[in-house]
Amino acid sequence: MVKLYGAQRCHKTQYYQNYLKTRNISYAFFDVEKNELYAEELRNLYENRRLNFPTITIGKKRLRNPTDKELNKWLQKLK
Repeated sequence: MVKLYGAQRCHKTQYYQNYLKTRNISYAFFDVEKNELYAEELRNLYENRRLNFPTITIGKKRLRNPTDKELNKWLQKLK
């Protein structure tokens, strides 16, 4: 499962939403500014407990603001 942690107002988050949608990749979006539970989930992914968004998780793999190439590499493993 692909999860996108971010904020709707963030242009990078919007970029990844568009990226995933245009490739017909189903994902769950977690707005960390509108839901404290999502924010806490994101903090738990990082040792420093910061809201490092956008972050994409694919299974157990965590990608912080990945390049298209890096993201594609991990999305290919879903197939």
